[in-house]
Amino acid sequence: MITSFLARLHRFGDADAIVFDSVRYTYTGLVAGIARWRAFLDDHGVTAGQVVALEGPGSFETCAALLALVERGVVLVPLTPLPEAKRAEFHEIAQVEAVVTIGADSTGHSFARSGRAADHELYGRLRSAGRAGLVLFSSGTTGRSKATVLDFTKVLARYGEPTRPQSTLAFLNLDHIGGINTLLHTLGQGGTVITLPERTPDTVCAAIARFGIRVLPTTPTFLNMLLISGAYQRHDLSSLTLVTYGTEPMPLGTLQRLKAALPAVRLKQTYGLSELGILPTRSKADDTLWVRLGGPGFEYQVREGVLWIRSEMAMLGYLNAPAPFDDEGFFNTQDAVEVDGPYVRILGRRSEIINVAGEKVYPSEVENVLLELDEVADVTVSGRPSHVTGMVVKAVVRLTAGADHEGFGRRARVHCRGRLEAYKVPAVVEISEAEHHNDRFKKTRSLV
Repeated sequence: MITSFLARLHRFGDADAIVFDSVRYTYTGLVAGIARWRAFLDDHGVTAGQVVALEGPGSFETCAALLALVERGVVLVPLTPLPEAKRAEFHEIAQVEAVVTIGADSTGHSFARSGRAADHELYGRLRSAGRAGLVLFSSGTTGRSKATVLDFTKVLARYGEPTRPQSTLAFLNLDHIGGINTLLHTLGQGGTVITLPERTPDTVCAAIARFGIRVLPTTPTFLNMLLISGAYQRHDLSSLTLVTYGTEPMPLGTLQRLKAALPAVRLKQTYGLSELGILPTRSKADDTLWVRLGGPGFEYQVREGVLWIRSEMAMLGYLNAPAPFDDEGFFNTQDAVEVDGPYVRILGRRSEIINVAGEKVYPSEVENVLLELDEVADVTVSGRPSHVTGMVVKAVVRLTAGADHEGFGRRARVHCRGRLEAYKVPAVVEISEAEHHNDRFKKTRSLV
């Protein structure tokens, strides 16, 4: 599978493959880069089945190294720069045997062996089948991150023959299933992947204007930041035709404001998990959160309000946790959903539900209502312990520039009382200028 994928890259010749830090690299250059990394792996004795961490920025060299490692048949562990304690934890969980490091400026490549021997049963299955693997870590900030093991042959199987090359911004990093999907899908189609050293509303919008980017895959949190910043008004975004969003629930108010700000751009909700891959989706409309899931290789069921999915490219399992598959191969996503005929609406993770005296509160519902207030730039809702009701609703709010902080808590509760049941109204409202997201631009309720 990887052999045919790499052979396809040869056909695209002098078309732009990757742009990193404003430097363009053609497919001919990418093929040559893969060959250089092939020689590098030969020099260091890297063989099929070894567990190899690839650490570096989302650069041309990192992309070329990734493809060479997959071709070699290793179990790949892609990592972005991490604090040393978290890096050591990930190496231990994944049983990393060797590390390829690429410098921040894409120079200074290095190779080191860890002295470990990776003997996990899931690795044994990949080695017996002669297949490359992929290890991805969850983005949880509490407890130990789960390490997902995928068969890379199954990952590649969903990228068919070229039909429509597009220029796409690589917003999500290569340690995320969405980042892997962006890279493989775009290159497999003969398109151009534009990567950035930093991701801010202005750097993203400037790149769209400069390189004529057509597709922006990102997160609801970042899109809210884009709207707040006004960066979309400072740059020419006329090339942009599609914005896809996923990884967390999208606030309806943010979606509707985005549609008003970018009326010519199609907005598409995506759904994917490291454990299952990226599902085909079709949004009911640009300004609604109802989405149709499934397609070849995927099917789903809703059981007691929770989404279960069966996927042909499902993970082999976790390295450090039981895998929540049932006897028929359906995976419990833990995502609560509503159903309307063939469409579903993602409400959020069951673990995030706030139980107020036996009543369920979905944080996204309260966040949507608070975002209706013009003075609210961002909000994160979570539960706070209460000796009376078990939990109460807590809202941490970032206000727009110039907003009146005095009496905001009272104004917020008055607004919520007119739109929500009493138990959903925030008992605690805090104002904070701190960011509410992690480095994947995903809202993290444990941070507030």
